[in-house]
Amino acid sequence: MSEQRTAPPTVYDVASAAGVSIATVSRVLRTPDAVREGTRDRVQAAIRTLGYVPSGNARALAGKRTGVIGLLLPGFDVVPDERPGLVTDGGVRVVDDRRHVTQPFASNLYFDEVLRGAETEAWQRGLALMVAAGRGPSRDVIVNDVAGRVDGLAVLAQTVPDELLEHVARRIPVVVLADDRRSHGFDSVSVDNAAGMRTLASHVIGRLGIDSIAYVAGPIDSPDDMERWTGFRAALADHGLPVESVRTVHGDFGRARARELAAALLADAAPRAIVCSNDQSALGVLDAIAARGLRVPEDVVVTGFDGIDAGRFSSPRLTTVHQPMGELGRAAVAAIVDRLERTEGPPRSVRLPVEVLLRESCPPAL
Repeated sequence: MSEQRTAPPTVYDVASAAGVSIATVSRVLRTPDAVREGTRDRVQAAIRTLGYVPSGNARALAGKRTGVIGLLLPGFDVVPDERPGLVTDGGVRVVDDRRHVTQPFASNLYFDEVLRGAETEAWQRGLALMVAAGRGPSRDVIVNDVAGRVDGLAVLAQTVPDELLEHVARRIPVVVLADDRRSHGFDSVSVDNAAGMRTLASHVIGRLGIDSIAYVAGPIDSPDDMERWTGFRAALADHGLPVESVRTVHGDFGRARARELAAALLADAAPRAIVCSNDQSALGVLDAIAARGLRVPEDVVVTGFDGIDAGRFSSPRLTTVHQPMGELGRAAVAAIVDRLERTEGPPRSVRLPVEVLLRESCPPAL
């Protein structure tokens, strides 16, 4: 005869075993650092002894919330695996990877940092983070599906149409990353792109005295890129250089495309400096310069924007404007929680500072 199953332990069982209220058990589960150590230890011991597992559905029904924050990042199209030299050895693939160029979806380091920050903030607040990625025809379905499962949603600017965000915002708080969207009715978290680029470009033009410059911009619909271009133009005006004197090309914030654009820029008379709208583009420019046998910074000065880890380990190390990417993620989660607690009031905006990091690709002096 099979053993009779016993009912799973409940939060009431945990509270009784630990000698505390169910509210205290809930605080230990959500924000353990807010509970005194002795009380926390008793509750956690009871949880382990009883084998209690919190029910997300039960918490949602009890509090009208899911305890989950959504983060929507842009997806990337799947690309075929075209790596050459494939052989097999005992069923294990062996690939000649010497000439393989990393595909775009594997190199989005900016989003890695934002995601890490959002995860940290959610965890510290006793919340879970649901991450979704997608674009194209499935985007609306993905956005609506995620919105139905979370208490609030953070999205990257320009990845979701405003009308869809407005639809979602009628149900849950929406925070837009990397753009000040107060005029559109959304809370937002962004960085001071214009001031950062203006300061860095002024160093290149004023401090180093360079007037032969190329600018590798990002996508034309990127709010970040537009603000950085505004800062770059301001630096040109500060030093009496016309915008027309700058050779400007538009990339996609990716390393591979920037490598191609830089190769074309260098094919003629190489500019003395190439200022890039983000670090991934700057790394592609460094690739092209090395392939042409030129030296950085002796022949060409190169700068980026973001402050991703890859720039600290490039050769030479990349001068950049460092933005607090992890703090962007953390601030987005904090803004959602704040809006859940204070539902009324006008759209709120958080603007984070940046700093210029001078490294070998564009030093303090030449």
